[in-house]
Amino acid sequence: MPRQFDGSRVRAVRRGKELSQKELGARVGVRGPTVARWENGEEFPKGEKLPGIAKALGQDLDVLFPHDGPVDLQLLRCDAGLSVAQASEIINASRVPLSNAESGRRRLQDAYVGPLADAYGVTTEELLAAQDVSFGIRRVRSLRDVRPSAPRTVGEKINYLLEHGYVGRTPPSDEQIARAVNEHSGTAGITAADIASLRSGATTTASDAVRAGLAHALQVDVALFQDDAELSPAAGEFLEAIRFLGSIQQGQILGLAARGNQAGLSAGMMAKINEVVGELKNKLPDTHGEE
Repeated sequence: MPRQFDGSRVRAVRRGKELSQKELGARVGVRGPTVARWENGEEFPKGEKLPGIAKALGQDLDVLFPHDGPVDLQLLRCDAGLSVAQASEIINASRVPLSNAESGRRRLQDAYVGPLADAYGVTTEELLAAQDVSFGIRRVRSLRDVRPSAPRTVGEKINYLLEHGYVGRTPPSDEQIARAVNEHSGTAGITAADIASLRSGATTTASDAVRAGLAHALQVDVALFQDDAELSPAAGEFLEAIRFLGSIQQGQILGLAARGNQAGLSAGMMAKINEVVGELKNKLPDTHGEE
């Protein structure tokens, strides 16, 4: 699947970096008027240009130009910043073998797999998995197609909340978490080293008092720290809300455009999404009555 390009998003980031269209164009090898047409939605850059644009703007490629679905051969090539002609030169062949493979007509010869994998910065297994996708075959565990497993241990849940729950803010340190846990329990038995031990996995157990203190310190419902083999549906929804909140704060949601519409989401819609997810952030869905 190709990456999503939002010209208005590029314009906003460029202006934030105080770059002119001419300056951005010079960094990615095009003229200023070409950048203007990209930003106005009159033209779209070739896929292999996107990594250079993201780098020139100091942005993560996946954040500035997100993509949906599994990775195919075309996306691997474009993410390596290579045109069809450049990739064909690497395997000392015409454009036909690569074009056929990317369009799902004929697979790459074995001799081409290794050199292309090296050029794309992936393993041969990952390249072959991407080729399967180009031919309509989706492997269950293909490149970049595996969702991270839900946090299960106390330490994994602490790390998850610190990573996704404080985007745009400084997360509390181990010392601050320990202090909050002790204040909640009315003791002084937990140290920063104890929190670090939980987070690293060196310690895997925690008392009910510590779990309650962690929930207080990280501003979540204590049910999240129950020692379940798997997260309950309610807790899972809460953690996905936290992740989604982080995506909004990082600007990832701006890359989502309505089907057939390149304008992206309006500022009003973005404000509403932020408001709704903000309300979810500090509470779990009602779990009463669930078994």
